[in-house]
Amino acid sequence: MYKLKNMLLQEQKHLEKIVMQAKTNLSTEPEGHLRISIDQNKPRYYQCINDSKGIYIPRDEKELPRRLAQKGYNEAVIKKGETRLKQIKKITKNYSDDEIEKIYTSMNKARQLLVTPIEPTWDQLLTKWYEEEYQGKEFKEGTPLILTEKGERVRSKSEKILADYFYRKNILYKYEKPLHLKGYGTVYPDFTFLSKKTYQEIYWEHEGMMDKQDYARAAVRKIELYQINHIYPGDRLIITFETEQNVLNSKIIENLIEKYLI
Repeated sequence: MYKLKNMLLQEQKHLEKIVMQAKTNLSTEPEGHLRISIDQNKPRYYQCINDSKGIYIPRDEKELPRRLAQKGYNEAVIKKGETRLKQIKKITKNYSDDEIEKIYTSMNKARQLLVTPIEPTWDQLLTKWYEEEYQGKEFKEGTPLILTEKGERVRSKSEKILADYFYRKNILYKYEKPLHLKGYGTVYPDFTFLSKKTYQEIYWEHEGMMDKQDYARAAVRKIELYQINHIYPGDRLIITFETEQNVLNSKIIENLIEKYLI
């Protein structure tokens, strides 16, 4: 799997922000720490600087106990956060998600022919997935003939633009591979990919006539069906939109490919 290192690096960024915020908060907090004792089921607060028992804080002083308690919390967050950051950095320093796979792929070809890897390599999985046959959606008679650089027939010029992008980037895809959605039936995503990060299928839907009311309604309904089946935009569903005034943006395509498919 190609998940763990990425998850750890994301957690590292998250912890770094938390520790930075906690340290910023500490810079304005009062000296010492808070000691609490219970007297007749009521808390008594003390500010401890040098004296372990501390100085009693009068009951009408509400802000100082709160700030001292916050200070103690921030210090604990910093301590725990920095401990975790050291652990993450130690793990990720020499860790690679595909280090087991590399044992096989680093062999020369003659040796690879003699070895069966315990787990299929990414290339083997991708090739197997790509070579699985499927029955796509049929083209109605009279539909314009639009061919991609790959020589594949698609339904629109925008789909050709997308398919050609994928082809030039050597990204394998399946055009209009059927997908069963519970509670609805079969849909035909414009493009289906196999994710190297999750080994799950990712779907790309291009909604090209969003300024047409009936088309837009159907597009929204289809996206809802994906979500009902736990396939969410930004996770396993990529969506691009287009109207007559707002055509397909090549920069957005490149960014989406970089984020999800490479």
